[in-house]
Amino acid sequence: MAKEWTFGKYEDIGAELQGNVAIVELRRPPDNYFSNEMIRQIAHAYEHLDTVDQCRVILLCSQGKSFCAGADLKNRPDTGTHAEGGGVAKHLYREAIRVFKTRKPVVAAVQGAASGGGLGVAVSADFRVTCKEARFSANFSRLGLHPGFGLTHTLPRLIGVQKASLMFLTGRRVPGDEAVVMGLADQLVPLADVRAKAMELATEISQSAPLAVMSIRETLRRGLYEAVESMTERELFEQDWLRRTEDFKEGVASWAERRLGNFKSR
Repeated sequence: MAKEWTFGKYEDIGAELQGNVAIVELRRPPDNYFSNEMIRQIAHAYEHLDTVDQCRVILLCSQGKSFCAGADLKNRPDTGTHAEGGGVAKHLYREAIRVFKTRKPVVAAVQGAASGGGLGVAVSADFRVTCKEARFSANFSRLGLHPGFGLTHTLPRLIGVQKASLMFLTGRRVPGDEAVVMGLADQLVPLADVRAKAMELATEISQSAPLAVMSIRETLRRGLYEAVESMTERELFEQDWLRRTEDFKEGVASWAERRLGNFKSR
């Protein structure tokens, strides 16, 4: 489909409108590590699209091999994942909360890793189209850190407390086919078709009456924004003291060295 209209000037994302579907694309390949600025740009694009009647659905996708591999631990001051990162993380979560306020449905095309905060970005969408090669991971415990991005509310809401607890406490990577079975993703397609099939789903939604779609979505998601806002306060409290532990330093080091952490409960 030919590009019809573009808006905004962003460094980390692209945003354009094709028919009644807005395509918001993460453009920090290959891993699309998030930063405060990238989340801010997503939130800004969503807020703008709420004012555009032609936009009925948002397709959230990304360049590169990963959907969003979470925080760049080599550039931690920009993501709040460092020992004195409480203020930075609070700013990040203020931007994240804005993402949940959008009135338009969001379909995410998850073609690779959706890890840590990247999982939070994926789960913020209404639907996820994925492939066997994708990996969904709440890997915070492997880093010695508490989950963030509102995931302690959004993930149990999506897949249930038991399955969410399993993901949080093990930090395991869930492949795309398992993600569909557990309700974490909605459609499983070949890797090469992820974006096209996500676009098909977004187009199908856009063919429904837009005011009715927004009304139904508002009812189904009522209280979600407020719950995420409240939960991020709790997450920040837990993250703040955990960042100062030796286990957190070891978790980051073990991640960089691709080995299991040697944790001491200190």
